Amino acid sequence: MTVLAHLSDLHLDGGSRNADRAARVVGHLRELPRPVDAVLVTGDLADHGEPAEYAEVAKLLDTLPYPVFHCPGNHDSRAAYRSVLLGEEPSDGPVNQVGEAAGAVFALCDTSIPGSGSGRMDDSTIAWLDEVLAEAAGRPAFVAFHHPPSVLHHPLLDEIRQHEAARLAEVVARHPDVVGLFCGHAHTPAVTTFAGRPLVVAPGVVSALALPWEPGGDAGWAEGGPLDYDRPPGLAFHVVDDRRLTTHFRFCP
Repeated sequence: MTVLAHLSDLHLDGGSRNADRAARVVGHLRELPRPVDAVLVTGDLADHGEPAEYAEVAKLLDTLPYPVFHCPGNHDSRAAYRSVLLGEEPSDGPVNQVGEAAGAVFALCDTSIPGSGSGRMDDSTIAWLDEVLAEAAGRPAFVAFHHPPSVLHHPLLDEIRQHEAARLAEVVARHPDVVGLFCGHAHTPAVTTFAGRPLVVAPGVVSALALPWEPGGDAGWAEGGPLDYDRPPGLAFHVVDDRRLTTHFRFCP
């Protein structure tokens, strides 16, 4: 059995409010009576993509005694992300990474489009993912990214989802070892399917999305948007047993 912790959308910005919410979630993970096999953070680690924000991210995540894998979101800056979090030369190309833990392979894909809130896997990322999954044949594989590739039934959110996702679906369909896909961006816990596999969206750490039928859920971005900053931060726990994925959501008051 493999247990994964999954969080998303920390939006660390140098301020105490977002830092406190992220620290509550990370503290919850540090205090677990038994370890998880890995922690996934699916994007928007920083709020403005500044180097100082990534230094804050690194300091926080370094307190976790587990393997930590992460990918960028639309609020992240590829150059600063690479330089501070990965120790690489800064560049503006997609930040795609492979991780391994508990006998499984984690493909961490960059769906960000610099300067846009929407997402898309570019051709090089699609080709890279196909190759990674081919090399992982015979082992459980998980694909993680920021932008949901499926409609989640909030009109404002769906406008900035991952577009041209049929290409991703074709890759996933070719690789039966993909157990599940994980993302963030929506600031709401959600579970659906994509290309016949489970797709799980982590809760937001910084805020929560009010759905259209909930109070405040029909507010436009000009009115402050449908984000609720009072709900507690959350995370997901994914349990994989014989390649069957079960997800539990937890919140940290």
